[in-house]
Amino acid sequence: MAGVVFKLIGLLIVLGGVICIYDARVITINWFNYGDQNEATSGIKILGVIMSVIGALIIYWTI
Repeated sequence: MAGVVFKLIGLLIVLGGVICIYDARVITINWFNYGDQNEATSGIKILGVIMSVIGALIIYWTI
């Protein structure tokens, strides 16, 4: 039962990471002004990749 919970948590983390990667520009438009958008977009994409890798590792280790 705990394995299923960890898989769901890993899936949610991967989902959040993928959303950060694909919608980084849309997210930064709401939070930052034009000068900071490029740097913030890169940061959010890097955060998304890290989140996706961590979520995938959680799913892999619970198999």
